Amino acid sequence: MNSRKWVRLFLTTLLIGGVITLISSFIFKQDAYLEVLQPFQLFELVGLLLFFSGLGFIFSIISQMGFFAYLTVNQFGKSVFRSFWVPVQLFLVAFTLFDLVYFRYQASENSTIWPFLWTAVGLFALSAIIAYIKAKETKFNAFIPALFFMVVVTTVEWVPALRAQGSDYVWLMVIPLFICNAYQLLLLHRLTNPGKETA
Repeated sequence: MNSRKWVRLFLTTLLIGGVITLISSFIFKQDAYLEVLQPFQLFELVGLLLFFSGLGFIFSIISQMGFFAYLTVNQFGKSVFRSFWVPVQLFLVAFTLFDLVYFRYQASENSTIWPFLWTAVGLFALSAIIAYIKAKETKFNAFIPALFFMVVVTTVEWVPALRAQGSDYVWLMVIPLFICNAYQLLLLHRLTNPGKETA
C-alpha cells in the first residue's frame, strides 16, 4: 500500500468515526443536548457537537491502531503457530465472547445475565456477517481471521468503555469502533491487490 492509499484509509476512517459518534450521541446522550436546547445556548451546543466529533476521531484512531496491530499479530501468528493459528483464533474468539458475558455479569450488581448475553450474541452475529463478506470478496480462508479481528480486536479496543460506569458510553464507543473496523477490513483488499488474501 502506498502513502496515498494509506492517507485515504486514515482520513476516511477518521471521518466515519467522527460522524458515527456524533450521530450516536443524539441517541445515547440526549440529556446533554436537552440541557443546551432548553434554553437554547448556541456556544454550548457547538461545543457539544465538537466534543462528540472529537471523541469520534479518538475512537477512529483507536480503531486504526487496533487494525494495524491486528495485521502484525496475524502475520506473527501464522509464522509461530502455523497450522494451529486457526484453532488459536477460534479459541480466542470463544474466550472473548465468554469474557463479555461471564466476567461482566460477575462484576455487575443486581443485574441479570441477559443484557450481557445479547451483547455478545449481537457482536458475534454482526462480526460473522462482516467476515462472510470479507471471505466472499477475497478467499474463504479469510473468514476466521476476519471474525477474530471483528470480535477480539473490537472487544480489546472497547475495554475502556466497558470499565466505565453507565451504558451510554459503552454503546457510544462500540458503534463507531465496530463500523470503523468493518470499513478498514473490507476496504483493505480494494486498496491493495483484490485477488490476494489480505486478512
